[in-house]
Amino acid sequence: MKRIVIAGTSSMVGKTTISTGIMKALSKKHNVQPYKIGPDYIDPTYHTEATKNKSRNLDSFFMDEMQVRSIFKRHSKNKDISVIEGVRGLYEGISPYNDVGSTASVAKGYKFTSYFINGCKKPYKKCSCNN
Repeated sequence: MKRIVIAGTSSMVGKTTISTGIMKALSKKHNVQPYKIGPDYIDPTYHTEATKNKSRNLDSFFMDEMQVRSIFKRHSKNKDISVIEGVRGLYEGISPYNDVGSTASVAKGYKFTSYFINGCKKPYKKCSCNN
């Protein structure tokens, strides 16, 4: 089973747009299982529309590790690839003292291929962008 995580450096960097685009493109040749990390209920509707498979939430705050693993295993079964959209920044969870609720907390223990989205809204402050 192939797995991809789309993680961001923060919120509002384009994770949903890029994740949904990747899901749609992969769905043309593969059976894609979409996921959203966190309790979000809006982004998964885009995933479901793009893939025609119901997007599932993986949330390390409201679910224990076994529940997250069970949902992932059950819904990834018989799929070619799973695409997981992260939440906020990679290590941003509910507390500055641990990673509970973060993309990193859900991805631990899985062998994911990860892609990072770095927003360039104000490139002179946040990042360096080359044309």
